[in-house]
Amino acid sequence: MIHKDVLRNLVAICIGLTSAFMVQSMLLVTIPLYALELGASPVMIGSILSVPYILPLIFAIPLGAAVTRIGGVKVIVAGGFGMTMGPLAMWLVPGYTGLIICQLLVGVAHILMVLAAQSIIAGLGRGKALEQYFGWYATCLSGGQLVGPLWAGYMIDTDGTRSTFAVMAGIALISVASGFFLTGAARLGQATRKSMTGFRAQGRLLKQNSGVQISIATTVAVMFAMGAYGSFLPVYLESLSISATMIGSLVSLRAFASMAIRPFMAPTISLLGGRAAAMVISVGLVGLALCLTGFFENIVPLGVLALALGVGSGISQPLSMVVLAEHVDAEQRAGALGMRLMGNRGVQFSAPLLLGVLAEFTSFTVTFLVAGVVVFIGLAIIYRLVPGFKQRERDLAVL
Repeated sequence: MIHKDVLRNLVAICIGLTSAFMVQSMLLVTIPLYALELGASPVMIGSILSVPYILPLIFAIPLGAAVTRIGGVKVIVAGGFGMTMGPLAMWLVPGYTGLIICQLLVGVAHILMVLAAQSIIAGLGRGKALEQYFGWYATCLSGGQLVGPLWAGYMIDTDGTRSTFAVMAGIALISVASGFFLTGAARLGQATRKSMTGFRAQGRLLKQNSGVQISIATTVAVMFAMGAYGSFLPVYLESLSISATMIGSLVSLRAFASMAIRPFMAPTISLLGGRAAAMVISVGLVGLALCLTGFFENIVPLGVLALALGVGSGISQPLSMVVLAEHVDAEQRAGALGMRLMGNRGVQFSAPLLLGVLAEFTSFTVTFLVAGVVVFIGLAIIYRLVPGFKQRERDLAVL
């Protein structure tokens, strides 16, 4: 039986973050297609798609410490407000200027909400219970990522991009309201020592803690894949003269696969042979699907690859959160989650830029292939970390 405060916080977080991820996933379809309407090149599109990750890349760790001090409610509300203002700015200021403003606002708002939500959930339990809580959380996010691209693609085809941005602003207001339903420890801040939350502290943690190492290696590898896939799949499909509705459907199919696997996180991890094996298998599946994407032009194989990529990311991302939450003390948890998100934003920033240049001078086939190879390099690092991680898991089980 789940305590009522735990359930209330889970529901509030899931509702708020679902709406935020719905807006973000709508932008993944709308921004590239709107940029194409403006006549943007692949390099320009890649640059625009990198903008949301600039500020989070710099401030993720300090923001994590701020979440610990301020408490979840204020951070969730502030993030929801930013998610609302981003699309609204795009609606009020059309053109490249609006795109940049929108991307900057949404980038900061999104990381605030994610840091607060993950920090709150990490304090709700341990072991299989925590795996289940993060599984439910990730399932709801995938629900937003499933509906968002479908809705965006349909609206673009019927009403145009301007109306789509206005609808996004309305959806994001749900994120603001959700923060007021949080209760218990989520409303309280916690005193922190600067020596435990700054860049140096997180650097020491990364150097010494094998759980943190494998968590960040896993999430960075998969988020590089997500950055490449989310940025260039709509552009690739548009070059094949596929409609915005169908593009949104394919993007949503990946989210559906992630959503479908996540309620079964705990039994899936056991079936795959434990956490270490689950991370290796899921990252390998993501890399393989990404490598093959550019070789197909037919919807059916592209759909199969989207499903495979969704299953791989659906397992690896919440699992990396669980591992980090359990391997770090409460005082450092939000900062460590900030470090994890800083790694995410780093690859999300670099992937569109680097791959945009590659797409400009080669082809989408080469672009997706190279992106997949980068994921396999990350997989090799994860494999080397497995023995130390297993030993630390055994040590923690004894405590």
